[in-house]
Amino acid sequence: MAKRVANPAPLIEPREFRSVEDIDFGIAKLERRIRDLKELDVRTSVVENTGAQEVATSNVRATIREIFGPNSPEFDEHKSIELWDSSLAFVNMSDDDVIESINRGRTKAVGILNGLIGRLREKREDLGGSTGPAPSTYLDRLNLHPRILEVSRDLFMDGHPWDAVFAAAKALVNYVKDRSGCHDLDGAPLVRTVFSRNDAILAFNDLKDQTDHDEQEGMMHFFEGAVLALRNPGGHSFPEGTEQRAMEYISLLSLLAYRVQEAKRRKSP
Repeated sequence: MAKRVANPAPLIEPREFRSVEDIDFGIAKLERRIRDLKELDVRTSVVENTGAQEVATSNVRATIREIFGPNSPEFDEHKSIELWDSSLAFVNMSDDDVIESINRGRTKAVGILNGLIGRLREKREDLGGSTGPAPSTYLDRLNLHPRILEVSRDLFMDGHPWDAVFAAAKALVNYVKDRSGCHDLDGAPLVRTVFSRNDAILAFNDLKDQTDHDEQEGMMHFFEGAVLALRNPGGHSFPEGTEQRAMEYISLLSLLAYRVQEAKRRKSP
């Protein structure tokens, strides 16, 4: 009978950062996790058993994995990071003792994250980037449309990227209403009416030939998709994912807002 061969351990290999922007994004995420840890209400988490400590721990591990990679030495070293002072035993501890141990563990975790930030800044310097303070978010670099930026920036920076996407989607719909004057419509019926191929209120071109009409219809479907996929689910069960994907959606919504700004008013609603 053939012997079963154990699966080899994954090869540990450091992530190769190819751009200053990638490093800045990683620094920003680690800084956000540090803020989360410092704002964690440990006493409430312990006394009321809210689970906030476990969520914070999970977020820290996931962030290290996302930034450095699942096979990186950084994740290999810290994949089991805990908000707990391992020198203390959990058995028969009072709530105050548990809180003290978690606070000690939190201090250690913050130190580890700061150490990882220092490592990233060294890599940033190796790539020729500035060693000054890293930007806390990419949003300020994207030249987002003001109507999108004003509703999404603070939410994104506070660690709520998908709330930022939902807010941006609502802002886009409201901007379409303001530019078109169609305040009696909403959602998909609104954008189908405003950007109609044959009877547009707001037009993206002169609508003189087949190519113009095709572009108008295509843009209408872009807006329809944004409403159906991003604005409508946000009020119920919004699909979530990585911060990178949230930024991509916000950038898309900003592009659509700029197209609304550039569109020509052809008639009153």
